Amino acid sequence: MPGHTENEIIVAAPLDLVWEITNDLENWPELFSEYASVEVLERVGDTTTFRLTMHPDENGKVWSWVSERTPDRANRQVRARRVETGPFQHMDIEWEYTEVPGGTRMHWRQDFAMKPDAPVDDEWMTENINRNSKIQMALIRDKIEARARAGARR
Repeated sequence: MPGHTENEIIVAAPLDLVWEITNDLENWPELFSEYASVEVLERVGDTTTFRLTMHPDENGKVWSWVSERTPDRANRQVRARRVETGPFQHMDIEWEYTEVPGGTRMHWRQDFAMKPDAPVDDEWMTENINRNSKIQMALIRDKIEARARAGARR
Protein backbone atom coordinates (compact mmCIF):
# COMPACT_ATOMS: atom_id res chain seq x y z
CA MET A 1 0.00 0.00 0.00
CA PRO A 2 1.58 3.33 -1.01
CA GLY A 3 2.18 6.04 1.56
CA HIS A 4 -0.34 8.82 2.08
CA THR A 5 -0.32 11.62 4.65
CA GLU A 6 -2.57 14.59 5.34
CA ASN A 7 -1.70 17.27 7.86
CA GLU A 8 -3.11 20.72 8.48
CA ILE A 9 -2.82 23.68 10.77
CA ILE A 10 -4.64 26.97 11.27
CA VAL A 11 -2.42 30.05 10.98
CA ALA A 12 -3.80 33.21 12.60
CA ALA A 13 -2.83 35.37 9.62
CA PRO A 14 -4.40 36.47 6.34
CA LEU A 15 -4.24 34.02 3.43
CA ASP A 16 -2.19 36.46 1.33
CA LEU A 17 0.55 36.59 3.97
CA VAL A 18 0.56 32.81 4.49
CA TRP A 19 0.73 32.31 0.72
CA GLU A 20 3.53 34.85 0.26
CA ILE A 21 5.74 33.45 3.00
CA THR A 22 5.24 29.74 2.30
CA ASN A 23 5.81 30.15 -1.44
CA ASP A 24 9.02 32.17 -1.09
CA LEU A 25 11.29 29.21 -1.86
CA GLU A 26 14.56 31.05 -1.44
CA ASN A 27 13.66 31.73 2.20
CA TRP A 28 12.64 28.17 3.09
CA PRO A 29 15.84 27.62 5.15
CA GLU A 30 14.55 30.43 7.41
CA LEU A 31 11.02 29.00 7.50
CA PHE A 32 11.70 25.25 7.91
CA SER A 33 14.13 23.93 10.52
CA GLU A 34 15.14 20.95 8.37
CA TYR A 35 16.44 22.71 5.25
CA ALA A 36 20.01 23.99 5.07
CA SER A 37 19.68 25.45 1.57
CA VAL A 38 17.49 25.91 -1.49
CA GLU A 39 18.98 26.40 -4.94
CA VAL A 40 16.61 27.50 -7.69
CA LEU A 41 17.65 25.67 -10.87
CA GLU A 42 15.01 26.84 -13.34
CA ARG A 43 11.80 28.81 -13.62
CA VAL A 44 9.43 28.06 -16.50
CA GLY A 45 6.07 29.79 -16.31
CA ASP A 46 4.73 29.23 -12.80
CA THR A 47 6.86 26.12 -12.21
CA THR A 48 10.12 26.29 -10.28
CA THR A 49 12.66 23.47 -10.29
CA PHE A 50 14.91 23.61 -7.24
CA ARG A 51 17.36 21.62 -5.13
CA LEU A 52 16.62 21.20 -1.43
CA THR A 53 19.44 20.24 0.91
CA MET A 54 18.75 19.21 4.48
CA HIS A 55 20.88 19.71 7.56
CA PRO A 56 22.91 16.57 8.38
CA ASP A 57 20.87 13.82 10.03
CA GLU A 58 21.83 12.10 13.31
CA ASN A 59 24.37 9.99 11.38
CA GLY A 60 25.92 13.01 9.64
CA LYS A 61 24.35 12.20 6.26
CA VAL A 62 23.18 15.15 4.18
CA TRP A 63 20.08 14.47 2.07
CA SER A 64 19.49 16.50 -1.08
CA TRP A 65 17.08 16.21 -4.01
CA VAL A 66 15.52 18.15 -6.87
CA SER A 67 11.83 18.98 -6.85
CA GLU A 68 9.49 21.05 -8.94
CA ARG A 69 6.72 23.18 -7.53
CA THR A 70 3.82 24.89 -9.30
CA PRO A 71 1.69 27.36 -7.34
CA ASP A 72 -1.86 28.08 -8.49
CA ARG A 73 -2.82 31.27 -6.66
CA ALA A 74 -6.32 31.44 -8.16
CA ASN A 75 -7.20 28.01 -6.76
CA ARG A 76 -5.13 28.47 -3.59
CA GLN A 77 -3.10 25.34 -4.08
CA VAL A 78 0.40 24.22 -4.93
CA ARG A 79 1.42 20.97 -6.57
CA ALA A 80 4.94 19.64 -6.17
CA ARG A 81 6.85 16.48 -6.95
CA ARG A 82 10.32 15.13 -6.54
CA VAL A 83 12.26 15.04 -9.81
CA GLU A 84 15.22 13.25 -8.21
CA THR A 85 13.30 10.68 -6.24
CA GLY A 86 16.13 9.14 -4.22
CA PRO A 87 14.65 6.31 -2.11
CA PHE A 88 11.12 7.11 -3.34
CA GLN A 89 9.47 5.57 -6.38
CA HIS A 90 7.50 8.81 -6.44
CA MET A 91 6.66 11.69 -4.10
CA ASP A 92 3.77 14.01 -4.93
CA ILE A 93 2.76 16.85 -2.65
CA GLU A 94 -0.21 19.20 -2.64
CA TRP A 95 -0.61 22.26 -0.44
CA GLU A 96 -4.07 23.81 -0.05
CA TYR A 97 -4.89 27.14 1.55
CA THR A 98 -8.37 28.02 2.84
CA GLU A 99 -9.59 31.18 4.52
CA VAL A 100 -11.21 30.29 7.84
CA PRO A 101 -12.50 32.41 10.74
CA GLY A 102 -9.41 33.86 12.41
CA GLY A 103 -6.91 33.00 9.72
CA THR A 104 -5.83 30.47 7.11
CA ARG A 105 -6.00 26.69 7.08
CA MET A 106 -2.89 25.22 5.48
CA HIS A 107 -3.30 21.58 4.43
CA TRP A 108 -0.52 19.30 3.15
CA ARG A 109 -1.21 16.05 1.29
CA GLN A 110 1.65 13.73 0.36
CA ASP A 111 1.36 10.61 -1.77
CA PHE A 112 4.43 8.47 -2.21
CA ALA A 113 5.89 5.00 -2.47
CA MET A 114 9.31 3.84 -1.35
CA LYS A 115 11.55 1.87 -3.70
CA PRO A 116 11.88 -1.84 -2.82
CA ASP A 117 15.57 -1.34 -1.91
CA ALA A 118 14.96 1.81 0.17
CA PRO A 119 16.31 1.69 3.73
CA VAL A 120 12.74 2.18 5.09
CA ASP A 121 9.26 1.08 3.99
CA ASP A 122 6.07 3.05 3.24
CA GLU A 123 4.72 2.58 6.78
CA TRP A 124 7.90 3.93 8.41
CA MET A 125 8.01 6.90 6.03
CA THR A 126 4.31 7.67 6.63
CA GLU A 127 4.92 7.86 10.38
CA ASN A 128 8.06 9.95 9.84
CA ILE A 129 6.32 12.42 7.52
CA ASN A 130 3.33 12.75 9.85
CA ARG A 131 5.58 13.39 12.85
CA ASN A 132 7.80 15.89 11.02
CA SER A 133 4.93 17.69 9.25
CA LYS A 134 3.39 18.58 12.61
CA ILE A 135 6.72 20.00 13.81
CA GLN A 136 7.36 22.00 10.63
CA MET A 137 3.78 23.29 10.39
CA ALA A 138 3.92 24.55 13.99
CA LEU A 139 7.22 26.34 13.30
CA ILE A 140 5.80 27.89 10.13
CA ARG A 141 2.62 28.94 11.95
CA ASP A 142 4.59 30.58 14.75
CA LYS A 143 6.88 32.47 12.35
CA ILE A 144 4.01 33.71 10.17
CA GLU A 145 1.89 34.72 13.15
CA ALA A 146 4.84 36.67 14.60
CA ARG A 147 5.26 38.46 11.29
CA ALA A 148 1.52 39.20 11.12
CA ARG A 149 1.60 40.66 14.65
CA ALA A 150 4.66 42.76 13.81
CA GLY A 151 2.93 44.08 10.68
CA ALA A 152 -0.19 44.95 12.66
CA ARG A 153 1.89 47.08 15.06
CA ARG A 154 3.31 49.26 12.29
